[in-house]
Amino acid sequence: MKSYTTRDVARLVGLSEAQVRSQARVGYLSPDRGPSNAYRFSFQDLVLLRTAKALSDTHLAPRRIRGALRTLTRQLPAGRPLSALRISFDGDRVVVRDGSERWHPESGQLLLDLLVADLDRRKQPHDPRLAPARVALGRWLQDDGHPELAIVEYRAALASNPAHPTAAFHLGTALESLDRTIEAIAAYRRALRTDDDMADAHLGLARVYGRLGKRAAARRHLEAGARVRG
Repeated sequence: MKSYTTRDVARLVGLSEAQVRSQARVGYLSPDRGPSNAYRFSFQDLVLLRTAKALSDTHLAPRRIRGALRTLTRQLPAGRPLSALRISFDGDRVVVRDGSERWHPESGQLLLDLLVADLDRRKQPHDPRLAPARVALGRWLQDDGHPELAIVEYRAALASNPAHPTAAFHLGTALESLDRTIEAIAAYRRALRTDDDMADAHLGLARVYGRLGKRAAARRHLEAGARVRG
């Protein structure tokens, strides 16, 4: 199983290396030790740290966040990855969603089924400055073999900055890798609506249209991509 250094995690989550080491000591992560006794983090640790950082941006008290995440890791069934859950907040309380169920991990109290995404939209401003970090995390997730998780990050980047051609382009590549062809076309076309000179988006469309047998469209975008690249 792949593991990540403190430097890797700091870069991917957007924390300093000192902050990552500090979080490793408070009890909700379970890193191994590598050469020179350095921390080696799992993908689950990475998801937990990213969740903790996102919750800290909502101004929840660090003690509450750490306590909720410690409790949540104990509540998860064996083999159930944290990446399968959605974690957000409701007022000043952490909320977890797993399929149709929602609960407060601190109390274990089940909640009525409201969309966590709706809570996010009501309570968190869409800050366009977050988009590059979301794209960077998405690209790492995609390169690490998790295109479904990468799609979540690219869509979040576009929610915070709808005119972000790079997010739209990489969304297209992730969708294409999952054979979600129609969605991939829409993503590539969205990238081009913002930046018509994005050669890679033209080439992505050429590739997808070629697979669909739409030769004229494929040729048009192949020529456009070549023209932009000069």
